Amino acid sequence: MKISLAWLREFVDLPEPVSELQEILSDLGLVVEGTETVGESLDDVVVARVDEIRAIKGADRVRLVVVDAGDGPLEIVCGAMNFEVGNYVPLAPVGAVLPGGFEIAARTMRGVTSHGMLCSSRELRMSDDHQGLMILDDLIEPHVGERLLDALALTPDVIFDISVEGNRPDAWSIEGVARDLAVRLRRPLRGPVLASPNVTETSDSFAKAGIDDPESCGRLTVSVLRNVRVALSPSWVAQRLQHAGMRPISNVVDASNFVMLELGQPTHPYDAASVAGHTIRVRRARPGETLTTLDGVERVLATPGRGLGDTGEDCVIVDGDDQILGLAGVMGGASSGTSDETSDVLLEAAFFDPMTIARSSKRHGLRSEASHRFERGVDPELGLRAAARFVAVLQESVPELEWLAAPLDVRGDVPVPPTLTLDDDDLKGLLGITIDRDDLTSILSGMDFTVSERDGGLEVTAPSRRLDIRSGHLGRADVIEEIARIYSYRRIPRHNPAWPEVGGLTERQMLRRHLRDVIVDAGAFEAWTPSLGSDADFDLLYPGRERVRITNPLSSDESVLRATMITGLVRAWARNFERGTGDVVMAEFGVVFEHPSETSAPHVARGGVGGALTLNLPRENERLTVILGRPDDDARSAVALWRLLEGRLGLDDVVVRASEAPAGLHPTRTGTLVDRASGRTLGFVGEVDGELVGAITTVPGVRRLGLLDIDLDAVADPDVAIRRSPLVRVPGRFPSAVIDLAFVTPRTVHAADLEFALRGASDLIESVELFDVYEGPGLSEGSRSLAYNVRFSSSERTLSDQEISEARAALIAAASSLGAQLR
Repeated sequence: MKISLAWLREFVDLPEPVSELQEILSDLGLVVEGTETVGESLDDVVVARVDEIRAIKGADRVRLVVVDAGDGPLEIVCGAMNFEVGNYVPLAPVGAVLPGGFEIAARTMRGVTSHGMLCSSRELRMSDDHQGLMILDDLIEPHVGERLLDALALTPDVIFDISVEGNRPDAWSIEGVARDLAVRLRRPLRGPVLASPNVTETSDSFAKAGIDDPESCGRLTVSVLRNVRVALSPSWVAQRLQHAGMRPISNVVDASNFVMLELGQPTHPYDAASVAGHTIRVRRARPGETLTTLDGVERVLATPGRGLGDTGEDCVIVDGDDQILGLAGVMGGASSGTSDETSDVLLEAAFFDPMTIARSSKRHGLRSEASHRFERGVDPELGLRAAARFVAVLQESVPELEWLAAPLDVRGDVPVPPTLTLDDDDLKGLLGITIDRDDLTSILSGMDFTVSERDGGLEVTAPSRRLDIRSGHLGRADVIEEIARIYSYRRIPRHNPAWPEVGGLTERQMLRRHLRDVIVDAGAFEAWTPSLGSDADFDLLYPGRERVRITNPLSSDESVLRATMITGLVRAWARNFERGTGDVVMAEFGVVFEHPSETSAPHVARGGVGGALTLNLPRENERLTVILGRPDDDARSAVALWRLLEGRLGLDDVVVRASEAPAGLHPTRTGTLVDRASGRTLGFVGEVDGELVGAITTVPGVRRLGLLDIDLDAVADPDVAIRRSPLVRVPGRFPSAVIDLAFVTPRTVHAADLEFALRGASDLIESVELFDVYEGPGLSEGSRSLAYNVRFSSSERTLSDQEISEARAALIAAASSLGAQLR
């Protein structure tokens, strides 16, 4: 936001140098990104009239312009195309020095000598507009040869480029910034000149106002102005707007923009002759309605009623015939503005629900100065004061202006400012210091908080414009933050915090970092996909299933919490694949959500009266999902990656079992990772369902995608995922004995279960490894042969033939317990 120092000085005395003011503003949380001086080095620039425009042979981007600056015709070569004969423009003659030290000299181009330069606003450092020449006809009644400084009544000024945080709606105005400076510097804050109704006729004799949607519009004020004459704004108004980066248009529109910048209240002047019944109402848009906004774009207005969490509502301004005049809080309609024939104006100043405006603005891709302010929160009590300032500014160019008495004022649901209690312990606990009670009262009163003594502390009520101040203990922290900001954080002594224990990572954090290192070492790129998606995305895998919705989404495409990361990762991979960069492995750590009706166990939150409080909340599950998208990747690649992770994590007794594939995984190329001891599922390994890949991308030749999906909640549970000792087993000094055993087993016996049984058959067993699987002639139907290589050893002696024979018998007995027979 651009703030004029001269404008600030109209509200508060600021004799400090610019550098000091810059530091003060930044310390107040209004960070100054940069400063710019305007109105300097313009002494030689004069007003010139365009008398002739001619083409230059062989040049299609520049023209020869003949101008008169009071000393006869001058030929200027100019590349701008936004002017015509008769316009008045700024001329920098030969020898003039423009801002930045740029000296104008005679130059020859295409055989034509240019005797000066015609200037844009940016070249004069008066605004950022560089679309063409600065057309003075739009700003003033110019005179040939007059100095530009005199014509525009320009005085040097400093422009601060300030970054205002989203939680400071009160600072989106000149007055808001000046108030912060006044309280910090302990100086009085002056108010702007306000007008009063100057005729006895009341507004309700001419106009009507109403609110049909009190949730979206908390207050609507309508002022009736008569004897309006649309003309140019006074030069000082135009100058203020230009310094703020806005283009002057007309005295009526400029007064509206001026008040918005000065006080923070957007207003909209309607030509009363174009408003049916001289009526302004606020309601929600209905299905099928459209609006052509001031930018000339026809917009289809969204409608409510698309289910829980729907964000399709638009708030609109309508007239007495229920015709839409504008998209409330964002932009007016193309037919709602004023014109040269306007004589009566209906001035609307309202308070709209911030989230309603934010959603509409984002949904329509339409951001305006008004929407910036409304979506952060405009003071609900500011409308009539803004109207009084609008009239005062407009009367500078229209002295005969009439403002009817008793402006229309309709209220809906207006936020109630919270009342909080504050004592010295609160400040000491959050800031580590105690501030004198008189200083506290001075700071809060200066920021328009209502302060009174109560029970040894302070009772504080926030002003209506501070919609960022919350209730309860959070609001108490908000107020203390305001105190610290005005008091200055630099005045708060630094403290080195002393903790009874040295900080460190939790077991879960260390597990997460370890897994991240392993998958990155394995060649994966870590990805991030949105946790919010659309119903359409959810229905790709879970049609008809209950889903977790949020109640205040910014759009319908971000209204459902994901139940899996597979969809998002496949979509991300597909986008890379379509751009020729699909030979990648993508992994994501994230949380998925399950609807309470889909989970068997309730979510338990600690605290509250009586101890644990059982709440019916969605289940959150942290997972690691990996998509393997290289040309040769498939289920085997995913299993290999799991074996790597299993080894690096030191997991024991985890088997891959065939089971019904969950949504998103291939029905026949998927296995379930099961902890054998507890039977708990640790995740899934296999391939992505080809139907899901086909639904997301239509590019021909899409390859098979390996998939590894791990439940980190289960892996982190020490009672479920048993880990081997990290200590290395030292090889024995004595020879080992190796035998091969083949067992005929029913197909229902898992090879891993038989392997675990064999490992536990004797203390002499060093390793058991499956090396052959056979099905075919010689075996009964429904059975197969599993062959294992078994190694025996002892750290104390060389094994005897009898010990090996006894161990072999123990192996056969262990296998028979599972229905396996020695082949």
